[in-house]
Amino acid sequence: MANSQGNGSDESDGLLSGAKARLARSVRIVTGSSVEVEAYDPDEHDPLVTFDGLAGMDEVERYWLNAPYAFVSINYDREENEHRYHVVEPTLDELERELLERLFEDIRTPLLYRDDIQDDPETALMEELEARLEAYGVVIDPEAFYRLFYYLYRQFQGYGKIDPLMHDPAIEDISCDGVDLPIFAYHEEYTDIETNVTFGRQELRNFVIQLAQRSGRHISVSDPVVSTTLPDGSRIELALGEEVTPRGSAFTIRKYAEEPFTPVDLLEFGTVDLDMLAFLWLAIESNKSLIFAGGTAAGKTTSMNAMSMFVPPRSKMLTIEDTRELSLYHDNWLSSVTRERFDEDDITMYDLLRSALRHRPEYIIVGEVRGQEAVTLFQAMNTGHTTYSTMHADSVQTVINRLENEPINVPRPMVASLDLLCVQVLTRHDDRRVRRIDTVAEIEGIDQRTGELDYSNTFAWDASDDSFRRRNSDLLEEIQEDRGWTRSELLGELDDRRAVLSYLWEEDVTDYRRFTAWVNRYYADKDAVMDDIQASDITTVE
Repeated sequence: MANSQGNGSDESDGLLSGAKARLARSVRIVTGSSVEVEAYDPDEHDPLVTFDGLAGMDEVERYWLNAPYAFVSINYDREENEHRYHVVEPTLDELERELLERLFEDIRTPLLYRDDIQDDPETALMEELEARLEAYGVVIDPEAFYRLFYYLYRQFQGYGKIDPLMHDPAIEDISCDGVDLPIFAYHEEYTDIETNVTFGRQELRNFVIQLAQRSGRHISVSDPVVSTTLPDGSRIELALGEEVTPRGSAFTIRKYAEEPFTPVDLLEFGTVDLDMLAFLWLAIESNKSLIFAGGTAAGKTTSMNAMSMFVPPRSKMLTIEDTRELSLYHDNWLSSVTRERFDEDDITMYDLLRSALRHRPEYIIVGEVRGQEAVTLFQAMNTGHTTYSTMHADSVQTVINRLENEPINVPRPMVASLDLLCVQVLTRHDDRRVRRIDTVAEIEGIDQRTGELDYSNTFAWDASDDSFRRRNSDLLEEIQEDRGWTRSELLGELDDRRAVLSYLWEEDVTDYRRFTAWVNRYYADKDAVMDDIQASDITTVE
C-alpha cells in the first residue's frame, strides 16, 4: 500500500515537473510579447463557465452568484429526496492550470506593495496579471485571461473555495464539519443543503488559519478555537486541527447582511404584525426596557437591531457587543466591541458596560447577556437607563430562570425592573421555516403572596392560522398615565403609528436609512407625516 502511494506521488510529481518545463519553454519562445486585454462582453466572447447538469438529478433552478464567473445549479435528487447545491465555476485547461500555479506565486508580492490595492483591488490585480503575462510572453485569448483573473481574485481578495457561497444573498450560514466532507449551507428557500465544495486536510487547515488572520486573530494548536468577526461583519467560529474536532479543522460562518433589516422587513417576513409593531414602537419611545429571547438562529439580534430604529433621533445610544452585528442609522450612537488577548488586557462586556454608564447614555444595547454583565445591565435599568439585549432562551419562564440563577444571578427585585420580553422562534409553518415573535410578555412585578415574578402575555402567536392574538396591556395604561393622555388619545396614537407602518410597508421602504428618516420625521412633525399619508392614494393594510 505504501509503495503504491509512493509511486502515485512520484508519477504526479513527474507530470507536474513536465508541465512546468513546457511552460518554461513556451515562456522562452515568446518572451517580450504584449498583452492587450479586451473588456469581457458576453455578447461577443464565449461564456467563461458552462454546465450541462448533474446526471440523474432534476435541475430546479440556476442563478448567478458572481456573474459572469460563477453560478449555482440547484438540483433535486429523487432517490435521496433532497436538494443539492452545485457551484459551477470556470474550467481551466492544462496550460491555464500551469499558468495559475505560477501566477499565485509571482503576483502575491507585487500586490502587497501596491498603494491602490485597497481602493481598487480589481484594477490592481488585473494590471498585475497583464504585467506577469507580458513577462512570461504568454499569449492567451480574453476568455482565458478572465478565467485566470477570477481564480486569482478569489484567492487574494475573496474567500477561496467558498467565495461563491459568500456571494449568495439567499445563504445565511456556511458550515464545514471536517476534512473531505461536503460543506453545508443554510438557504432561505431550501434550508440546510449540501454543496459540492470540499476541503482536503492541509487545504482546510491553511484556510482556517487564513480566516483567523483576516479577522485579526491568531489560531494555533495551543489555542485551537476562535470566535471572531470577518471584515465584512460575518460571525465566524473556527476550530483548528483535531484537538477539539476529531474530523479535522472546521468552521461555521454566519453571514452578515450588508443592509440591516427594518421593521418593514419583519412585517414582510411575517415575524410581527402591525399591532405588535405599533405597540413596540410606542414602548421604545417611552423608554421601556426590553429583552429579545430565542434559540440559535431565531433572529433575535436581527429583530433587536430593527426595533432600535424606533429610538428617537437625538437620544444618546450606546451599543456593546462581542462581535459586531448591530448597524444603526443614528447620529448620536457610540459603538463598542470587546477585545480578547492572550494576557490580562482583555476588555470584556462587563468592562464596557461599566464604562458605558459614565457616558450617560439614554439607551444601552448589549449584544447578548450571559454572565456578570447582566447584573450591571439591570443596575442600569434601575437607575433610569433604557436597555435592550438578547438572551438564549425559548420561553418567558426560561428567561426568568436564567436571569435569577447561575451564572447570571440577577436579584429578583432587579429582574422586576424589566418591562418587556419578546420570545422569538424559528419554526415550521406550511412546510417552510419561519421566524415569529412567539410571545410579547410584560413583567408586572413580584407577587406579594407567592414571592414569584408575575408576567402577562400581551401578544401571542397562533400557529394554527399564523396570526397574532392581542390581549389587554397594563404597560399601555402606564404609558397613558405618564403621557397624560386620555384613552382615546392613546388609541389614536397607536392607530397613527399603525397607519405609518402600513404605508411604509405598502411603499416597500426597506432601506434602513429611508425608514429611519420617516420615523424621525414622525417625531419632528407628526401632523405633516399623517397629512402626506392621507393625501396618498395608497390604502393602508388591514
